[in-house]
Amino acid sequence: MNSSFRSKFLFIAPMPLLFSGIGEMRRGDATGMLVEFGALVILLLAAWLLRDGLIAEAAYNERKVARPPAIPRKLFANGLTGLGVFIAGAFATGDGMMAALVFALIAMAAHAFSFGFDPMRKKGMEGMSEFETERVAKAVDKAEGILSETIAASRRIGDRRIESRVETLATSVREMFRAVEDDPRDLSGARKFLGVYLMGARDATIKFADLYSKRRDADAKTKYESLLTDLEASFNTQRETMMLDNRTDLDVEIEVLRDRLKQEGLKAR
Repeated sequence: MNSSFRSKFLFIAPMPLLFSGIGEMRRGDATGMLVEFGALVILLLAAWLLRDGLIAEAAYNERKVARPPAIPRKLFANGLTGLGVFIAGAFATGDGMMAALVFALIAMAAHAFSFGFDPMRKKGMEGMSEFETERVAKAVDKAEGILSETIAASRRIGDRRIESRVETLATSVREMFRAVEDDPRDLSGARKFLGVYLMGARDATIKFADLYSKRRDADAKTKYESLLTDLEASFNTQRETMMLDNRTDLDVEIEVLRDRLKQEGLKAR
C-alpha cells in the first residue's frame, strides 16, 4: 500500500465522527456535537495537510536542486492527527484523559512511521556554491509555480487532447529545469524560456479556457494548439542547445588536458 493510497484513507477514517456528531445533534447535546465535529474537522485538516506535504516532498525528491518546503505540512499533519485522536478519545468516546493521550501518541507514531517528516535540508549539486544553489532553486520554484497554474487552467478547458498536449509541454519544460540544475551556467540562457515564454503560455491557457468554457470556438482552439506546438519546439530546441554547449565545453576541456599531457611527456589513451 503506497503513501498516496494511505493518505487518501485518512480522509475516510474519521467519518464515523460525522455520524456520531449528527446523533449528538439529534439528541440535543450541543457540547457532544461540537466535540465530534471538532475532532472530525481537525483530522480532515491533518489529512489535507499530509496530502499537500506528500506532493511537496515528491517535487523535492524529483529535483536535483531544491529548497525544503517552506511549510512543514507533514509535521503539522502529524501534530493535528494526535490532537484529533486525543479529543475524540477524551471527550467523544469517553475513554478518559490518559487513555486518550496514549491513543494520540500511538496515532502520531504510526503517522510518522507511515509517512515520515518533511525534507528539512537544501539539496544542491556537488561543487555548486550556496549562491548558485539558491539562485537555481528560486528560478525553478517560480517557473514550477507558473507551470502548475498552466496545467490547472488546461483542465478547465474540458478537452482531453488539449490536456495531454499541455502535459507534454510540461514534460519538455521540466526537462529544461533538470538541465539547468545539472549546469547552473545554463540559467542565464534559459531565463527567457522559464520567465517570458512560460508566463505567456500560462496567460494564453487561462484566456483560452475562459473563452472555450463560454463558446466552443474552433478557430481559437486551432490557434491555441499551434501555440502549444511552437512552444514545445522552442523549449526542446533550447534544451538541445544547452546540452550541445555543455558537450562543447567538455570537448574543450579534454583537448586542453591532452595538450597538457603531451607537454608533460605523457600520452593520453
